Amino acid sequence: MPQITIDYSDTVGDAFDRAGFARALHRATVEIAAAEPEACKTQFRPGAYTVFGYEDPEARGHAVVHVTIGLLAGRAEETKAKLTEAVLELLREHVAGTAVTVHASAEVRDLDASYRKYDG
Repeated sequence: MPQITIDYSDTVGDAFDRAGFARALHRATVEIAAAEPEACKTQFRPGAYTVFGYEDPEARGHAVVHVTIGLLAGRAEETKAKLTEAVLELLREHVAGTAVTVHASAEVRDLDASYRKYDG
């Protein structure tokens, strides 16, 4: 915990400083949600095909970045909201200089009670 997944359109390309974003996101998660630094795990999943509204997908004028953070249950809604706002601010800083329009979103959710992990 936390389990962080970032889905993003490959149209953001090199404009997305993934390493810098992950470091900053881990710091924010530790500060805001009282997570342990060594527990922060982030996986980036690029998407090769993004469709936005009625735009021809071949135009590739838009990008989607969505961050999902799964935390163990027990955090206040205010804490989750503060973390999602921090995520969006960090995305503004780390997805810069791209010619496409970026549509960013974030969600902090409770991990299901069945959540287990293995370190090996």
